[in-house]
Amino acid sequence: MRTGKVWLAPILLAAVWPAACQQRAWAPPRVEEIHAAVRRTMARAKIPGLTVAVARGGALWSQGYGQADVENSVPATPSTVYRLGSISKPITAVAVLQLAERGRLDLDVPVQQYVPGFPAKPWPITSRQLLGHLGGIRHYKSLEEVNSTRHYEDLFTPLEIFANDPLVAEPGTKFSYTTYGYVLLGAVLEGAAGMPFLEYLRKNIFEPAGMKHIQADSVHAIIPHRARGYRLTRAGALENCDLADTSNKIPGGGLSSTALDLVRFAVALKDGKLLQAATIEQMFSPQRLKDGTLTRYGLGWNLLESGGAEYVLHGGGQQGVATMLLMERRRPLVVAVMANLERAPVDELAIEILELLRR
Repeated sequence: MRTGKVWLAPILLAAVWPAACQQRAWAPPRVEEIHAAVRRTMARAKIPGLTVAVARGGALWSQGYGQADVENSVPATPSTVYRLGSISKPITAVAVLQLAERGRLDLDVPVQQYVPGFPAKPWPITSRQLLGHLGGIRHYKSLEEVNSTRHYEDLFTPLEIFANDPLVAEPGTKFSYTTYGYVLLGAVLEGAAGMPFLEYLRKNIFEPAGMKHIQADSVHAIIPHRARGYRLTRAGALENCDLADTSNKIPGGGLSSTALDLVRFAVALKDGKLLQAATIEQMFSPQRLKDGTLTRYGLGWNLLESGGAEYVLHGGGQQGVATMLLMERRRPLVVAVMANLERAPVDELAIEILELLRR
């Protein structure tokens, strides 16, 4: 199996990172065990290509395995770009919470204050509820929506997909995972920030975190180092995946980037470069329903306790990709895994790698 790897040397980082973001060279402990875990997973799940990135303290490491493009024998590397899928959601959540910290956005007022054209519902919907999937906005209702090939030029037009549909529940009474809720949040962000969604993210998230390759995914644009997406047939044969247009859901599932960029985002968040400590604590805490029940989701993140450790994570799954970003809440450990195969078990692999780093 061909692999590409990178140890980030101090001289390189000094050239491409602001001084506040410089990080030191490092090879992770138990690296051969990480290689073995990756190869086992790839063989078992028939994954053509995969990239891993990890951070421990201020050090980063990444390696690609297999092929980003099988037909053209292009190896997966640390520079390989994959669709993020739903890992777009925590990035949007951080941006929304930044605006709340800065007094530009009130999380607890109806969303119509920032998106006046969104139709009123029987109950008000707030940004806080949308962040925690408690707003009652529906998720996809058909494969046609999941596999949409329509291209949208802005964030507001996609609201028409779901804006006039009934809520699935009274806001605050039920956890109901929804990408469209985050599409609405993207429109809220634009209304509160007074600038385009991607411009705000570039200035306030991507640049401070040192994310060099992140962008809105596009079926039309030439994106260097982009992985080709695959799926398995019922017989277990590899085939090319249809490439849906994700411009209908950029804030909830329409970004693309590298595994290293995801790790840089998580490190910047944990280091306090993007949000204040009190906001991060709130973000990483379970939300409470009106009946007092706690969910297993914070503000943009899934929450997991296992083996005495607390994990904060989010995964993504779309046509031809499976992704996972995982961090330990109380320790400086981060793992990102991105594969170019639908439904690849990247969540299990990320947990296995993080547990190796903890030893």
